[in-house]
This record gives sequence, C-alpha cells and structure tokens, in this order.
Amino acid sequence: MDIPSITNHNGSKVSILLILYIGAKLTLQAQLNTFAGLKKQWQKMFLPIIFVLSFLSSSSNAAEFCVGDLYAPQGPAGYSCKKAEAVTVNDFVYSGLGATGNTSNLIKASVAPAFSAQFPGVNGLGISMARLDLAVGGVIPMHTHPGASEVIVVVQGTVLAGFISSANKVYYKPLKEGEIMVFPRGLLHFQINAGKSQALAFVSFSSPSPGLQILDFALFGDDLPTDIIQETTFLDASQIKKLKGVLGGTG
Repeated sequence: MDIPSITNHNGSKVSILLILYIGAKLTLQAQLNTFAGLKKQWQKMFLPIIFVLSFLSSSSNAAEFCVGDLYAPQGPAGYSCKKAEAVTVNDFVYSGLGATGNTSNLIKASVAPAFSAQFPGVNGLGISMARLDLAVGGVIPMHTHPGASEVIVVVQGTVLAGFISSANKVYYKPLKEGEIMVFPRGLLHFQINAGKSQALAFVSFSSPSPGLQILDFALFGDDLPTDIIQETTFLDASQIKKLKGVLGGTG
C-alpha cells in the first residue's frame, strides 16, 4: 500500500502520517502543559480550604475536657488526662476557696490557689482562681505570673492594687467592694489592704497554672550572693543582708 506523501520546497517527499504524528504529539504536549498549570492553580486555591476544613473538623472532635492526672508528671502543657472512666463530678468541684486563710505571717496575707495542681478539673481549660485574705496592713508583695493575665474582684474591704508596665509606667488604684482590675500577663503587680478591716478578694487567671515569682524572694530569699545584688540593685550591703535574714536568704 502506498503511503500518502507531500513534496516540500526542496522537492523531497514527506510522509503525511509523520506530519500527523508530530502534530498529535505537539497537541498532546500542549494539553499536558495546560493540565499542569490547572493542577498548580487547584493546589493554590483548594489546599488552604481543605486545611481549614480539616482543622475545623479536628477541633470539633477534640476532647471537651482533660481532668489532670495528679499522679502523673506535669509537663509544659499541664498534666496528662485522667482516664475517662476515672473522672467524677468531684473533679469539677473545689471547696478550697471557702475558708479564711491564715494571715499570721510576715506579709499578713494568705493566698489559696485553685490551680490545676489543687483543682484538676481546670487542667487544659485555660482558667484558674485563687483567694486572697489580707489582714490590716497585709500585702501581696510585688510579683509576676509568667504564664497568665489576672483579674481581681474585691469582695470585702478596700484593696490598693496596681501594676508596672514594661515602659515603667505605674497603674494603681484603691479598689472598693465589687470593683475589679486586670493585670496583664507577665507584668509586676501587687495588692495591699488599704482599709482598717480585713480584706477579701478573689482572682482569676487565664491559665490553669499561671506560675508565680515574688520579686522580694527572688532577690533576698535565695542564695544569690550579696555583692551581686549590691551591684545590680545599688542597695547597701547591710540592707541586703538584713533583707536576706528576714526572708531566709543566704550568701
């Protein structure tokens, strides 16, 4: 069978089948390139949508609570969850804030925490509370919570409360019964009984384990050498040793 052909400008014959084959190959390559472009566009458009839908789906299926297993080690994310069959209503109820605290101490104040270590029901929920009892002249010294912001509500008496911003601006005010104040996370703050009678307040935190560092004890209640404190605070050595003696520090 004769294969149809055509003659080019040089007088040579070229098979029509070869021309059709080359044309089909070029057409197929163009279609593949178009498909690849559409695939990249699809990935750009739809993969973020799929990611969001997947995240929402996983969030909706997440555990509703994680009662802390206080017998397990506590990690940065809190306690591991107690087994579901071991969880009872008592894990979600805490009575430790109902009793008046002992204020017969150096600061004439008492703090009763309801953190995850005392109240396992708040583990993983991003909340916790504490009770503050302040006798006349009582004070919660300058301190910070590295892991949480704090809100205080005064229930009885008058409490002078305040904090210092990172720009060293001071915000303070006497709080009367029913008034609240917020202390941003990580900033130094304090509470003082500014009245002539016992004061009571409750505080809430944005973490089940807010952490606590009291400035006075950080400086004078440990073994940081006196000469280092003297150089970094400009205090007299005799004053530092006196404070160390009061707060139990050494060095």
